[in-house]
Amino acid sequence: MVAFDNAFRRQLRELFVWRRDVRRFRNDALPDGAVERLIETACLSPSVGLSQPWRFVIVDDPARRRAVIDDFKACNADALNCYSGERAARYATLKLSGLEQAPSHLAVFADKASDTGHGLGRATMPETTEYSVVAAITAMWLAARAEGIGLGWVSILNPDRIHGVLDVPASWKFIAYLCIGYPEAECDQPELERAKWEHRRSPEEFTLRR
Repeated sequence: MVAFDNAFRRQLRELFVWRRDVRRFRNDALPDGAVERLIETACLSPSVGLSQPWRFVIVDDPARRRAVIDDFKACNADALNCYSGERAARYATLKLSGLEQAPSHLAVFADKASDTGHGLGRATMPETTEYSVVAAITAMWLAARAEGIGLGWVSILNPDRIHGVLDVPASWKFIAYLCIGYPEAECDQPELERAKWEHRRSPEEFTLRR
């Protein structure tokens, strides 16, 4: 059995502390094979019934990227209209994607029609297919941070439009659009906390004992 010592565990916790949702990227290109290597690590994640439902789309085509950026701008304008007063003013100042700066774009989907895993574990909770993909993204996020690479998850997008832009099978459910590149700066505090949008709460607030 592989043993991990206290020094490793401390470093692992530091990795979690310093993982950030990055929106501000340098323009430097990533080394050849970097995104593929991160995908390989993501595929080591657990999945319900060993279904491995993750599907990755590396988005290199400039026209497709531009269509994604345009969709983000439209969705972000709609989101701004959901707020009013001081909260709307604060929202308008937030930088909520690095789509135009990040050198690499990666879309992630869950293949809900795949028969890999033969349906094990999904009859009562079919949503575990999507949960498995989110677990893979989390693994990728940490692996990227360990290499000094930033990853930003853009959720202000219309899934149907992104589906069409990327021309993927109808059975694939859109889970995430990721910006990947080297961050302009590193920080151990979430950007939204620094912008006073929200603050981290203590684990006790989210924990029950029965």
